[in-house]
Amino acid sequence: MSAEPRATRGIAFRAIAPNAITALALCFGLTGARMAIDGRWELAIGAIIFAGVLDGLDGRIARLLRADSRFGAELDSLSDVIAFGVAPTIVIFQWSLQYAPKFGWTAALALAVCCALRLARFNAAIDSDDQPHKSAGFLTGVPAPAGAGIAFVPIYAWLVTGIEWLSAWYVVMPWVLLVAFLMISNVATYSWSSLRIRRGWRLEVLAAIGLLGAALFTARWETLLAISLIYVGMIPFSIASYARVRRRRAASMATVEG
Repeated sequence: MSAEPRATRGIAFRAIAPNAITALALCFGLTGARMAIDGRWELAIGAIIFAGVLDGLDGRIARLLRADSRFGAELDSLSDVIAFGVAPTIVIFQWSLQYAPKFGWTAALALAVCCALRLARFNAAIDSDDQPHKSAGFLTGVPAPAGAGIAFVPIYAWLVTGIEWLSAWYVVMPWVLLVAFLMISNVATYSWSSLRIRRGWRLEVLAAIGLLGAALFTARWETLLAISLIYVGMIPFSIASYARVRRRRAASMATVEG
């Protein structure tokens, strides 16, 4: 007896599971924007941060299930623009930049526009063989989820301290513009594949990750503030690390050619 035609058997759930997670990330990002319109800042930030967690899972689950596809990649980029570009723009504008006498909305838009440009550059280069940062295990510029997270640094600090001037537009606007620039910059930033842990530190790192998870529940804003500032502080080190990789590669090529 002949097998049932493939077209009539339907699609395996594993093929749509990663895309479903991406769609959830998009929905949580937009929910963050909705919470910001109501002035519910903690829920707004929490929804977008959770969207970032989902964004970090969908690609890995797709590779684990061997369900990655061009459709999934395009959906992921569209979700990232909305969840980490449009939604943070609305949050930051509602929280602070709407009170700027001029250019408040323009500065907020920079975050969304630069997020879209970054993802367009990523998609355009996805099949390119000439990607020096990627080939060395680094990213080009700050990724969209990280950009959204560090854009909220003034809000984290305000939630922790209650200091009112932290929400002033003249404090928030320069920070938002800096984050927008970092997303489209050619600065080399660490990716998961570029980070290396010594074998002797494995248990310590696992313990630190567990404690970090606990801290996110007990002191979420302090922890997110610390993580964001550490990430920003690591950018000069990632630039130096990539420069060392380039020098080693150049020396290796010179040796081969010689």
